[in-house]
Amino acid sequence: MGDRVLTIGYIGNGKATNRYHAPFVLARPDKFRIKTISARHIRHDVWDAIDGVSYVDSADAVLNDPEIDIVEICTPSALHYAQAKQALEAGKHVVVDKPFAATEEEAKELFDLAEAQGVTVQCYQNRRFDSDYLTAKQVLASGKLGRVFEVVTSYDYFRPHQMDGQAYDKVNSAAYGHATHCLDQLIAWFGAPDHFHAETRQLNGPGRAVDYFDYDLYYDDCNLKATAHANYATAFLRPSFEIYGDRGAYIKMEKDQQERDLKHFYLPVGHDDFGLDAPEQYGVLRYVDDEGVLREERVPTVRSTYSLYYDALYETVAHGAPQLVKPEETLAQMRILEAGMVGKH
Repeated sequence: MGDRVLTIGYIGNGKATNRYHAPFVLARPDKFRIKTISARHIRHDVWDAIDGVSYVDSADAVLNDPEIDIVEICTPSALHYAQAKQALEAGKHVVVDKPFAATEEEAKELFDLAEAQGVTVQCYQNRRFDSDYLTAKQVLASGKLGRVFEVVTSYDYFRPHQMDGQAYDKVNSAAYGHATHCLDQLIAWFGAPDHFHAETRQLNGPGRAVDYFDYDLYYDDCNLKATAHANYATAFLRPSFEIYGDRGAYIKMEKDQQERDLKHFYLPVGHDDFGLDAPEQYGVLRYVDDEGVLREERVPTVRSTYSLYYDALYETVAHGAPQLVKPEETLAQMRILEAGMVGKH
């Protein structure tokens, strides 16, 4: 396709489109333009209309538009699989907001269909560009921790009554809503595990929403355990990232700040300090150096932006580069998520 500007159409006009996708596309006007956003009911009382974008009440206007190169599925989770399939059948490149699908079988069907159509489909794993995650990777790569044997990431909230009264729903759960990001980070970092343990819980009892998850991924060759866990009833939030090695440890308490800013409608375009950590939010590294001296230092947080996902997407669609979120990574994640739901109802 060369270096032309790619055209995007969205199916869905809620929080996902307006908070987590569009702001980062608009920050790359040399690569993308948003032409159309479709939703069953068009309203702008929560999310302002984006200048120059056409708002329509039928997804067909997106799917049947030959100008649109990429369709993004940003609708409720239960609709993702069917709508992604429709977009692929229309010959579009597709980005699916999380969760990608409900099952590994559904995910594999979408990947096979994309290959048959000569297009691509991938999950919107924007949190590969979380600043805390990238900083943790940088610390591990430095070698200062020696032989690393454990990595832990948490995604806690103190919202103990958020899911009160909600019945069990596989895709609308803490696992499919948040663990999908945590697991993807670990799989992108270390690869698919050799084996794993998956546990989810319904803190409000059987028949209620899954609001707790704990996944342990084991990598035999390097004797590493990587854990992703969280629940919605943690008054003292656990560290965002912990890394333990035989020469030291690294602890980062607070998560990436991009979401904090987005929730306050403080957007990346026009704000040079968007998503930045203050020095007091930096992670702490404690390690024994080569002279045997115990050292402790604050590690400046890596500067990042979710627009980097779109930079990678551009290279894939425009120039044929391998897609950022590979099918085998998503399939591995789906296997783990499904295993954690066995026996839930």
